[in-house]
Amino acid sequence: MELGIGIGWRPEIADAVEALPGIDWVEAVAENLCTDHLPDSLVRLRARGVTVVPHGVSLGLGGADRPDPARLADLAARAVLLDTPLVTEHIAFVRAGGPRTASPRLEAGHLLPVPRTWEALDVLCENVRIAQDSLPVPLALENIAALISWPGEELTEGQFLAELVERTGVRLLIDVANLHTNHVNRGEDPAKALDELPVEAIAYVHVAGGVEKDGVWHDTHAHPVTRPVLDVLAELRSRIAPPGVLLERDDDFPPAEELAGELTAVRATLDSAGKAPRPGSTSRTGASGHGGIAPAASPVESADDTTTAATGTRATDTGVATDGARDRAAVAQTALLSALVAGTPAPEGFDHRRLGVQSRALAAKRADVVAKVAPELPGILGDGYRAAFLSYARTRPMSAGYRRDALDFAEQLLITGRPADDAARRRLTHWWQDRAAARPPRRTTRLVRAARAAIAGR
Repeated sequence: MELGIGIGWRPEIADAVEALPGIDWVEAVAENLCTDHLPDSLVRLRARGVTVVPHGVSLGLGGADRPDPARLADLAARAVLLDTPLVTEHIAFVRAGGPRTASPRLEAGHLLPVPRTWEALDVLCENVRIAQDSLPVPLALENIAALISWPGEELTEGQFLAELVERTGVRLLIDVANLHTNHVNRGEDPAKALDELPVEAIAYVHVAGGVEKDGVWHDTHAHPVTRPVLDVLAELRSRIAPPGVLLERDDDFPPAEELAGELTAVRATLDSAGKAPRPGSTSRTGASGHGGIAPAASPVESADDTTTAATGTRATDTGVATDGARDRAAVAQTALLSALVAGTPAPEGFDHRRLGVQSRALAAKRADVVAKVAPELPGILGDGYRAAFLSYARTRPMSAGYRRDALDFAEQLLITGRPADDAARRRLTHWWQDRAAARPPRRTTRLVRAARAAIAGR
């Protein structure tokens, strides 16, 4: 399906998105939509014939456990509600711990990379098949940006994606900003990745901005798209005309004219790269597989080799993960996530400095998102909010969603007698009681509290 040029729909820029010229489609974060009704802005866009694609962030298809049926059902319901041609998710894990490791459940609140190994591929492929069977429309998966690399990887990113497509027939959502991020942070050549991955399987492409700090590229989605990212888009366009290209922006939203300017730059890049033939380029085709895409061989062994250093036996091409493979993935992912969010020792083979950068980034993201889902907390705590939350996050990993995190943070402050200001502590107490209770407070209770606060403020 040809999608055209699109932009990520977010409530903060809903009016701007509706007014932008030349928008063929939009993408909305699936978890931010109700399963039974749509925001008015999306209703109006759909009435104009604009396609809306739900983009999931919480399935964790690269995780050790099989996908949660309830999460799959929610994503399927959003697909039906939107009458969308496809849904998308990520090649990542987002939580760890639980019964397989007899440890508390940990939530990353972020997309974390899976190791590019044959065994991890088996786990991923089986999870993808389960998801495909549960969804009413085709699924496309996105490559993610990463600050860290797993030790002992057996496949490049392009080869890993080629194997995934060959085994499952899943489509790909290629984020060129993430390819650039992995170039800066992990020394991976975007052109090589594009040469190795099955470009014929691309459903659409993401373009987004970021920023480099101390030699580390942060995929923020809160900065303008840079020239290097557009260069990767041009590399991709020199190989294939993608069915769709979408501009992402998740924070620090600029004026509408700046968004329009970035879309113009995207269009110009596609037009220019499409007119310039790539010397020596060839189309990747094969004699078998999905869409004629040939499977990739491991960089450290031939395709016929049946040995891996990790397990002694190469994972089967069926993509069915054994319980042993899932248990090993669970232990490894829990150890990594615990080091990132709970301060436990770094697993062997990881770059300790990069783990520190990732850990601080996760804590900062938690602070930012909690401030958005519970804006009353920064209002109550003032300038002390961020320092207090980061201190809390160092010892209290997230075990559920961000709203639960906000409640737990407030509860921990109150248990320790904070904030020191009596009026602020009363406000925080009422805020916590109201949201932790089974029912919201009655109108009379709210009026009495407001009157007391006004008297105390005189």
